[in-house]
Amino acid sequence: MGGLTEAKLRALAGERSFERGLAYTDEVSGVEFGDGWIRASVRGTERYEVELLLGGRGMPAGMCDCPYGQEGNFCKHLVALGLTVIAQEADLPRLRNAARDRTRGLDAWLTGMSRDDLLALVREEMAEDRNLRKRLELRAASARGDVARIRSRISELLDSGPFARYGYVEYADVHAYADQAAQAVDAIRSLTASGQAADSMALAREAIGMLAAAVDNVDDSDGRLGEIGAGLADAHHEACRAAGPDPEELARWLVAHALDDAADLTDIDPLDYEDLLGGQGMAALRRYAVEAWQANRTGWAEKHLMQRLAKSGRDIDTVIAVHAADLAPNGHTHLLIARELDAADRTADALEWAERGIRETEDLATVDTALIDHVADRYTRTGRPADAVTLRRDHFAARRTLLAYQQLRAAARAAACWPTEREKALALLRDDAERVDPRGGRVLVDSLLDDGDIDAAWRVAGEYGAHDGQWLTLADRLRPTRPADALAVYLRLVTRLTRETGNRAYEQLVSLLLGVRDCHRRLGTPDDFTAYITDLRAAQKRKRNLMRLLDDHGLSGS
Repeated sequence: MGGLTEAKLRALAGERSFERGLAYTDEVSGVEFGDGWIRASVRGTERYEVELLLGGRGMPAGMCDCPYGQEGNFCKHLVALGLTVIAQEADLPRLRNAARDRTRGLDAWLTGMSRDDLLALVREEMAEDRNLRKRLELRAASARGDVARIRSRISELLDSGPFARYGYVEYADVHAYADQAAQAVDAIRSLTASGQAADSMALAREAIGMLAAAVDNVDDSDGRLGEIGAGLADAHHEACRAAGPDPEELARWLVAHALDDAADLTDIDPLDYEDLLGGQGMAALRRYAVEAWQANRTGWAEKHLMQRLAKSGRDIDTVIAVHAADLAPNGHTHLLIARELDAADRTADALEWAERGIRETEDLATVDTALIDHVADRYTRTGRPADAVTLRRDHFAARRTLLAYQQLRAAARAAACWPTEREKALALLRDDAERVDPRGGRVLVDSLLDDGDIDAAWRVAGEYGAHDGQWLTLADRLRPTRPADALAVYLRLVTRLTRETGNRAYEQLVSLLLGVRDCHRRLGTPDDFTAYITDLRAAQKRKRNLMRLLDDHGLSGS
């Protein structure tokens, strides 16, 4: 059994999936044993097919077609099968031998049948199983090169209508539709194998279009249609390789497809066809891409294709031209251009574009902060600390946030001018606060706290106001040296929290009360705390969870 144990299942699945798997052991059915594998069905939200791969002394592996399992996880359904296998450990050798005997017996029986008897059997099964008959019909059409029949059948396979309710394929029906649609990939590949690659190539393109048309009407949460789209893309590439299409025509289709919504479904990269296109085809590919971009310079797909082709040819100027044709007003595109130029070792041009992005942003408060960081970093690295300070100062003046203050401080300290810059920055924040803008006062408190200037932060909070989080931070930092001030804050915050319910509020309340107790200890008034907590518990006694938390932390009264 490959050393399968509950401990290994728990390690593979994790505690949560393992515990959930325990409840599914009665839902396991149709267990089949083979050499190194065990398969079964497990009923969950729907019936899922699961397979455990065993052998050696290492950890087992598994596959399940449930959504969680398809993401590569060892799911609860695999746990349920593993637990079922462990329960049958004593019978496992016998079950495996029985499975081998059945397989050998079936092979021997089929081998011993005459041609006529075998044909009769297949016909009988086709009469009973409609899907089997259709699969064999498709194989037969591929083998004889019946393109018209294959085209018709592919259209049927990709038609989501029979699976749709009110015009939409719900999640519960997607697996059945996807299983059917996947047969289209096999049909196209079979046609290529039969020597009709040109027809296969055309059918692959048609199938991609049909699948793309169906996507909007399907709940493809698991990405099954994306897998089929990738399969069709591979089938198209194989057909092109076998058929040797006209490079000009192939280039035209690749560009048209890259600009179509179906491109998201197949993820076809035109550059994967470079060896098939050759020099003539690649030239055509670039020509068609340029024409499309010139017709729609702001289109995302057009820009992406142009950039992809330009980068592959190391044509940095074309990449820049594509970006420059649609510059974002906040300087983000300028930053992209600067990064491309830096990667090409054109640092002077890169800095020029980045500086231009800052200049051309109408309001420095809206500029992409990553662009500010980029330019400031370049200034610092090239020995221009004063320019870095000027940039950070201007940005702080436009966006008076704690982060902008911290960045200004770092730049000014590097330039040995922080005391002067700090005085100017704090004056700006004080001006904001005096204009009855509470944000200015709060940023001023945060900035002083970040500087470690606790006394100044306390004065500003009292003068201009602060939010509860800032008051709590002030109290925590002042408690060792000014316990009376900290106590006043804690008591005020406690009063507010006692009006709330819920475990989160109770946890916050306990934290505050621990602070209150410590303040009384530092002030030498422990009896006052005992009286306070006694009264509080009496007033809050109906909150049983709070009482338990208080007891857990030793916050009891007299």
